Amino acid sequence: MFPPTCYEKRITLNKKANNIGVFSSGIMKIPTLTTFLNADKVFHPPSKKVDTIMGWGRKANTAKAIKFASQHKLPYLILEDGFLHSCGQGVLGDTSCSMIVDHTGIYYDACTPSDLEILLAANSKLSFDNELIKRATTCIQQITKHSISKYNNTALSFNTNLIPEGKNILVIDQTAGDMSLEHGYINNNTFDNMLQAALDEHPNATIIIKTHPDVIAGKKKGCLSLDTDHPRIIIIADNINPLALMSHVEHVYVATSQMGFEALMLGKPVTCFGVPFYSGWGLTDDRANSSLDVWTRRKNKLTLEQMFAAAYIRYTRYIHPDTLERCEIEDILDYFTLQQQMRLHASSKSFCFGFTLWKLHYIRGFLQSPDNEIHFVSSSQQAIKKGFDASCQIILWASKDKSEAIKLSEQFNVPLQYMEDGFIRSIGIGTDLTAPASLVLDRKGVYFNPSSPSDLEYLLQTYKFESNLLERAKKLRALLLEAEVSKYNLGKELSLNLIQSKPEQTIILIPGQVEDDASIQVGCIDICTNSKLIMTVRENNPDAYLIFKPHPDVISGNRKGAVANETIDQYCDLMLDDISITDCLGIADEVHTMTSLVGFEGLLRELKVVCYGLPFYSNWGLTQDRHYLKRRNPEQKYSISLDKLVAATLILYPRYINWQTGAYTTPEFIVQQIKQRIEQQGGKQANKIPAITRKLRQAKQLIKGIMPN
Repeated sequence: MFPPTCYEKRITLNKKANNIGVFSSGIMKIPTLTTFLNADKVFHPPSKKVDTIMGWGRKANTAKAIKFASQHKLPYLILEDGFLHSCGQGVLGDTSCSMIVDHTGIYYDACTPSDLEILLAANSKLSFDNELIKRATTCIQQITKHSISKYNNTALSFNTNLIPEGKNILVIDQTAGDMSLEHGYINNNTFDNMLQAALDEHPNATIIIKTHPDVIAGKKKGCLSLDTDHPRIIIIADNINPLALMSHVEHVYVATSQMGFEALMLGKPVTCFGVPFYSGWGLTDDRANSSLDVWTRRKNKLTLEQMFAAAYIRYTRYIHPDTLERCEIEDILDYFTLQQQMRLHASSKSFCFGFTLWKLHYIRGFLQSPDNEIHFVSSSQQAIKKGFDASCQIILWASKDKSEAIKLSEQFNVPLQYMEDGFIRSIGIGTDLTAPASLVLDRKGVYFNPSSPSDLEYLLQTYKFESNLLERAKKLRALLLEAEVSKYNLGKELSLNLIQSKPEQTIILIPGQVEDDASIQVGCIDICTNSKLIMTVRENNPDAYLIFKPHPDVISGNRKGAVANETIDQYCDLMLDDISITDCLGIADEVHTMTSLVGFEGLLRELKVVCYGLPFYSNWGLTQDRHYLKRRNPEQKYSISLDKLVAATLILYPRYINWQTGAYTTPEFIVQQIKQRIEQQGGKQANKIPAITRKLRQAKQLIKGIMPN
């Protein structure tokens, strides 16, 4: 990746324009406009301060802007969506994460040159150096592997029975009135001629017509007549991912659609009946009039990688949907790859058991997918009435009764999947009904239950941890420590004068737990209460300075686990009841715990961690363990690295949601988001609050969960 500071040095098309004037109110609605433009300010309407005028594409309403620029002798820029738009569609209100700013024309207007065409015509070593081509190759591979398209709200899987066996040819429909048609040498007969050519040139093939997503959404009309009973023509009007569909065809016919270029990336032959940006460079079979002026400008023979490098990397600007800052195409592809990967895990009907009312909204966010349909049920009979069959999936909140889910699982031979909070959760506790930023969905068990394997265990034992992933884990750990972010992010700042330890004393932090929590019930063997843990730690460490930190849910009064004052006074040196856990870890030498996540957070700080139960991070050679779990580390012959534990636990295993966008995101972004929110509220907030305040907080979160909009 290249840092954003490299833009102006590498991409001359991104040169700064201080003050830009526009006449379009629609352009002003783009939330990241000044960032895209690298401008100081955008004026609507233009004032005397502007040094540049801008309009949107080739729309008729740009005439006023063009005239103004000419009269005042100002540069005129054309703005347009890029080739990787969003997780949705512009017509449905989604903002594009890519934008094009063209100083000459616009890529889809074949009647005049554009910055892209000039760049392609130059074809110099400066334009297409080895580094750039290598980047293009890698990007194309990622796009095709993960089916990344312009719009990414389409189903990744579909009923392949829609496509007959044998040879299949794809004809791409487009939206009537699209600017690329008007300026791509398309006439009233082009689409009919294209369809007829596909029929004539492939007499033994099935011709598939794919309608445009905007037509499927009911926002626009198509160009091809879909009223046909031709025996060799089938129409697919489902919202199917274009690359997934094109992988089932042998040849693609387009007018000017971007899908033609996506077909080239898949290695498909493409016939163009109009003049899209990628035609005329030796990559396509071009049927537009050979006497057109455009062909005299497009004489170079280019590779697919050169075309991609010019169009997607050098010509297009990107803004990351999470950070709303300029980024590189690789960052955008990683973002879309994440969306596709998470959606694949929720690509069928999901029947959810054990979810309380306030969770219903946010659970939908974590299971979002164009392929999915979510039902919340309380019994197997109810699930069957709602259409459950063997193709569906069963999701159970891990700590809830699973009898009804098991009944359904056994009847249809469908395995259970367990859902639970992730490890970087929120600012606030779950019992206050605070929605989490992360959840895990486990297909083998659940991480806190050592009686059976889990997906997390499987990752730690079998995953091939590449060096770049381990480096990412190391950086994530450093980010967590620098940001002082933990699971709940509550508690006041620690005053160091409270610590009265002697210089030679070992400071041991004992994190309290909720004693009826599922992790205690299934993960503890002989010590399963906070009181017994405290007494055992004191017995084993008579000279240490013991600090007991009660669990936030216990401090709040929401859960069980309080320790008698007599026990604290007799065995502990200090109790820190409403102090930030990161502050407590900051002064500790060791962490002694039953199964608390605080033990994992101690490992992040490379503290000695002693486990009296069997948490997910024990028995891997990183902790001192009271009990041995042979399944994880047979004969205790090896030790995984801390970076592998972090990579599996915080990167590979959970799923994260950016609630500002509703899309999947990364742990790095969640850490930064939590840190920013803590700073905005003036630091971590106290967990001990008046009961009425807590009830009001819970009521607010309940309403938000039930009525999110």
